This record gives sequence, structure tokens and C-alpha cells, in this order.
Amino acid sequence: MRKNVKKDNLRSDTLCIHGGNSECENTGAVNIPIYQAVTFRQSEMGKFKFEYGRTGNPTRQALERLSADLEGAAAGFAFASGLSAITTILLMFKSGDKILLSQDIYGGTFRIFNDVFINFNLKYEIVDICNLDFVREKFAKDKNIKAVIAESPTNPLLNIIDIAELAKIAKSYGALTIIDNTFMSPYLQRPLDLGADISVHSATKYLGGHSDVLGGLVMVKDKSLSEKIAFLQNSTGAVLQPFDCFLLMRGIKTLSVRMDRHLQNAQFLAEFLDSIDAVEEVFYCGLKNNKGYELNKKQAKGAGAIISFKISPQYDINKFFKSLNIIAFAESLGGVESLICHPSTMTHAGIPKNIRELIGITDNLIRLSVGIENKEDLKNDILQALEKSKEK
Repeated sequence: MRKNVKKDNLRSDTLCIHGGNSECENTGAVNIPIYQAVTFRQSEMGKFKFEYGRTGNPTRQALERLSADLEGAAAGFAFASGLSAITTILLMFKSGDKILLSQDIYGGTFRIFNDVFINFNLKYEIVDICNLDFVREKFAKDKNIKAVIAESPTNPLLNIIDIAELAKIAKSYGALTIIDNTFMSPYLQRPLDLGADISVHSATKYLGGHSDVLGGLVMVKDKSLSEKIAFLQNSTGAVLQPFDCFLLMRGIKTLSVRMDRHLQNAQFLAEFLDSIDAVEEVFYCGLKNNKGYELNKKQAKGAGAIISFKISPQYDINKFFKSLNIIAFAESLGGVESLICHPSTMTHAGIPKNIRELIGITDNLIRLSVGIENKEDLKNDILQALEKSKEK
């Protein structure tokens, strides 16, 4: 069997393939087997490598070690979904604690706070986290703020948050910085390197990459924090099953090549959408006229492959969605196929309409997850759908 690969100087595209324990230690198989087992024989009392499937499984352990390597974390944890990952993180907090949320955060995350944890007196406040002076004032006025949860880019308006400065502010008040890194993936951005305490992913998206597996990953910066997450993961049990762990590891092996193609296509389509009269506004930090362009270049290796845009009033948005042939009108993102959605009635429907409109999630806003198809075919699909949806 080969010795463990030295990973200190490996680049992210190599880590996607050789991170974690990338070979089976028992057989040398280059793919980690699916250990479809929930209990394991113990040699004697108190001596075992694995005990019970909820506590640990060799396939899940391989994925968790890989995820830790991808973000330079002390430890990684695999969950049944991105939302179960976030839920487990929130279980670290107590009644009366407050958490700051970025304005246009994913609707499912908002729902957890507004409809679930509110019953346990875990408080939240939605703030413009791009305004760091405002964030600093919030911390100074309220000692109950224990964490800030943000996305960069945000979902769906793709605002860019200065992760390093945000983390400095939170740390100065003894609070945690939790970054949802789903849109970027570890290939493009590593929040822990920028000072964040926790990086969380809906692994269903780019890490899986093929719209065929649900999963969530949590990477933590230090050992003490990892011990808390490990305890909660085992206690509450929302773990990822062995077969799904295998699918995620398989998806991660091609993450870098998929993301390179995603980026090429997204840049092309963002520039195209920005050039046509049918579109009022394009939100994509890969465009030089985007306010987050320079900051994103500083903290990430690319702009990602999500584009949001507002369609002009003379186009029927429902007809536009119905007229698309290649691009699927569907929930989710990050797969090899292009997906398009209507945030105000889909991903962010759980946010009250007055809040949605206040922060810019209007009824003419569209979110496009750019896949890896031929970019000209995607452009032509959008053009023909616009033509059919234009009101005569």
C-alpha cells in the first residue's frame, strides 16, 4: 500500500483527487469502497475503530477527511443535507443568543431561523453585512450576538462580502463567523483561510455536481470547535449515508474541471445578458462594472457560475421559463446541466414579500445556474425564449 500523500503543498485540483485517504488502506483500491454497514465487531471492551454507523463509518470518514483537506480545516463533517448541516451548527447556541444574517440569504436558512429556532428563543437579525461599519455597530450595541452567518456571493443577488474583515470584527467580540461557501466551492474560495471559523456547503450542488445526491458538509477551523460539531453530529444523527458519501467523493474528483467549464460559460453568458435590452440588470461579480468585482478577485479564484438578472417588463416571465428548451426551469444549482429559477416563488418564497422586495428580490428577478453545455447553445436557448415571451 502507498503511504499517505503529503498534502501541504498540493493545489486544490490535485487535492480533489488525492485529498483525504484517497485509497483503500486494506486493498489499495483507488476508490474508497462503500461500507454499507451500521455496526462493527469490537475486539474487546472499549477497543474498536468503528462502533456504530451514526457515530462513524469508513466511507463517511474518507469523505470527511477529504472535505477537511479541501478547505484546510481541522476537521470536516458530512450531513444528510445542507440544511441539516446548518441546523446542527445552530444547535451550538443557546436560548437568548442572537445571530446576524446577511440580507439576501438562502430562503431555507431564513426559514430555519424564522419558523423553527424562533420556538427556542434563538434570535436573529437580518442586516446588510456588506456594510462593515453597520455590522461593527450592531456588535457594539448587542452583547448577545454570538455569530454571523453569511454567503459570498449571496443568494440570489450575488453581493460580495469581505470575509476577512467580517471575521476580524466578529472575533473581536468573541463571535463566530460562519460562511456558506456553496456557490464558490472549495476550488474557488476557502473561507477558513480568510479567517472564518466554519465553512458550510450544500454538497448537493457543485461538490456532487450531477443533481443526484443530497448532502451537506461542515468544515471547522480549530479542534475545540470540531469537538462540539462531532458531539452534535453523533447526538442528533443527521449523517450522510455511505452510498451518498461515495457519490460525493466521485463528484469531487471532477470538481476542478467542471468548475473551469462552469466559469467559462458563466462569464460568456453574463456578458451576453449585460449587452441586451431584454435584461434590465445583471448580477455577476465577474463583470467589471459589478461593485464586488475587485473584492471577489482578492478573496476568490473566480466569480462562480450563478448569474442573476432582472428581465424587462415587456417580457412575460412565465412564458420565458416555459419556452426554454435546454435550460431546465427547476430548483437547485451547481449541476452539469443548466438550471433556472424564480427566487421569489421558489428558493426565497419563505421570506415575506415586503422583505424580499426591500432587499431587491423582485418578481422579475431570475437566477441562472450555468451548466457545462456548449455556451452558444445556452445563449441561443435564452434568445429564442426571450423572443417567444416578448409581448406583442
